[in-house]
Amino acid sequence: MEKKITFNELRKIKDSLPDGSIRQLAQEFELKEETVRNYFGGANYTDGRAVGIHMEPGPNGGIVLLDDTAILERAQQLASAAV
Repeated sequence: MEKKITFNELRKIKDSLPDGSIRQLAQEFELKEETVRNYFGGANYTDGRAVGIHMEPGPNGGIVLLDDTAILERAQQLASAAV
């Protein structure tokens, strides 16, 4: 399912993840850790790959269109469990 989110919102979710969450997400989705970081706005395509995010300039860091929200939804679960 597609979703639009601001880049700042996406980074806020990433920044609220507990330690080790990137590794956990990578294992759960059978991805490299760098690929998960790329999902949250990283740009390491040597060690990771693109994961279906499209960025457009705009306010709040721009608009990000996510092709698949599974990683985002799981990250939100992990972040809310840490609070």
